[in-house]
Formats: sequence, C-alpha cells, structure tokens
Amino acid sequence: MNKGNVVPLEKGGVDKSVWGIASSIDIYECDPVKIRDADIIRKFVVELCDLIQMRRFGETQVIHFGEEERVAGYSMVQLIETSLISAHFANLTNAVYLDVFSCKAYDPETVRRFAQAYFGGERSVLHLTERV
Repeated sequence: MNKGNVVPLEKGGVDKSVWGIASSIDIYECDPVKIRDADIIRKFVVELCDLIQMRRFGETQVIHFGEEERVAGYSMVQLIETSLISAHFANLTNAVYLDVFSCKAYDPETVRRFAQAYFGGERSVLHLTERV
C-alpha cells in the first residue's frame, strides 16, 4: 500500500507505513585499535552497506578531528541512495556512535549486532525513530 513517498518498513519491528527509519546505535568498550583506523572504518561501511543492501553514493568520508580530548576521534559519513550513514568514534571512551537513516527497509537489530561485533564492543544500545 505505497502512497507517494511512503514506504512500508516491515523489518526490525517496524510494521507500519512510515517514510523511513533512523537508528542510532551507541556501542561501548570497543577495540581501541579498530576505532582509530580509518581503513578499518571504511571497510566497515562497505560491509555494512552490503549486509543491509544499501547502495553507497560516492566515497566514504573518514576524518579525524577534535582539539578537545573528550570528542577527539574519527567521524565518518557515507551517503547512500536512500539517505545517510554516519558515525563518530570517540577515542577517550572507546565508543562508537552510529546512525543509519534510510527510507528503504532495513533491520536495525542486524545493524546493531554487526557493528558491535565488528568493532569488538562489549555492549550497545539501539535507539529507533520512525520518520513519518
């Protein structure tokens, strides 16, 4: 029952018609080597997009910045044809803050499990927002 830009998103517990879903995943106690390596981060993006069947648009941007120790680390942005994937990798706390927003259906729990395993996180929290 598609109407215009409304896409039924039936995966990951989202079972009603919404425009898209945004998942924010906080991953704690990650492997410090992995979150400080731009090449590993780029490889993660490729593998994640393949896993959730998202088509990447352009190159993955991975930039290290942050003069203040609390926020220093890599940030990543990857445009996808159906929206955006981004993350910040916090050196001080060895945490990953990952966001996936898409109007194409995907399973946020699959993203959470994959990202936590990929970066060696001990625990994670998934926040899900339906965009209407």
